[in-house]
Amino acid sequence: MWKRFRTRLLIFAAVIGPGLITANVDNDSGGILTYSQAGAKYGYLPLWTLIPITILLIVTQEMCSRMGAVTGKGLSDLIREEFGLRTTFFLMAALVAANFTNIIAEFAGIATSLELFHISRYVSVPLCAAAVWYLVVRGSYRSVEKVFLVACGLYVTYIISGFLIGPDWKTAVMASVKPIVLFDTPYIFMLIGLVGTSIAPWMQFYLQSAVVEKGITAKEYVESRLEVVIGCIITDVVAFFIIVSCAAAIWAHGPRDIENAADAALALKPFGQYAYLLFSAGLFNASFFAACILPLSTVYTVCEGLGFESGVDKRMDEAPIFYWLYTLLVVFGAGIILWPNFPLVKMIILSQVINGVLLPFVLIYMVLLINRQRLMKEWTNSRFYNVVAWSSVVIMIGLTLALVAISVKDMLSAA
Repeated sequence: MWKRFRTRLLIFAAVIGPGLITANVDNDSGGILTYSQAGAKYGYLPLWTLIPITILLIVTQEMCSRMGAVTGKGLSDLIREEFGLRTTFFLMAALVAANFTNIIAEFAGIATSLELFHISRYVSVPLCAAAVWYLVVRGSYRSVEKVFLVACGLYVTYIISGFLIGPDWKTAVMASVKPIVLFDTPYIFMLIGLVGTSIAPWMQFYLQSAVVEKGITAKEYVESRLEVVIGCIITDVVAFFIIVSCAAAIWAHGPRDIENAADAALALKPFGQYAYLLFSAGLFNASFFAACILPLSTVYTVCEGLGFESGVDKRMDEAPIFYWLYTLLVVFGAGIILWPNFPLVKMIILSQVINGVLLPFVLIYMVLLINRQRLMKEWTNSRFYNVVAWSSVVIMIGLTLALVAISVKDMLSAA
């Protein structure tokens, strides 16, 4: 019994990385702004979304991890092989557009978080962009993964700051299990954004590529699945504490919109210096962490989809397209932040909504692929997984159509 447990533990330690990293990067600067905005404007009301979001996150991440372990191929690689280059190209183009806005959002998070410590963005952004580039381009997969795993642990700062503020825990718990939907444009916009930032399309592509590059196979998959589930639960626990913190610090004193995630940190100041500093440090960690992963996810997707060599373990001369595209995304993503009067907040929120709109299309391809017995053999989806995945597709399309309908109605009323 003990020998079997020890073997399982050693295998779990060997496969740990892709699931935890992917799920935690989900709480990036755009995600933190979206959660903070939800708490500041609607208080504890949006908390009910986290339970269904967690279930959907576990199902989608588990499917990608399983496909990577069984087929040994990335998601965009499988889409290209099974659905053709044209489909892959259009899907990749949409992903690159969405991901680029997310990359800009990460450098915006770096700038605003360090400005709280009186460091100019004209210093912080170029230095952090150089560090992001050096870490990925000059590191190996193993060394980069170790740095990312350390960054995962630093998300505990949001949990601590939540306790330091002392929110209304009874109201928070009740709101978590009592769904309330308001049929107005901003609320539905926020719901789509919450799903889009919690289950972003890029995550599916990055996780599957990371599983493949780490060399996880079907033999280690039971332990890999456990890591994925743990990572998904942790990321939404962190999201819970961000919403709760902003509900207690901002909404309780009057609902309002916030300009950026730094506003949320500043609102915590009256509750103690430690709560403020921890939230600010968490914002920097999340932004820097995601500024490494988002460009990496994008280049994995493009290179796999178009058949170019890719991987952090490869040298620059072995995968030139992979590294040059990564470099361009980092340089332009950071450079835009230095452009005066750029509408960062609007673009950050919009990027999360774009994620939510794009997600159903990615899910459709994922479910079709994972149910192909020729590819997955005995590892195809169970009925439960298919019900959750297809239901999510229908719900997200429904939310998007509802948002369009309400927006058109508002425009006609205004006219």
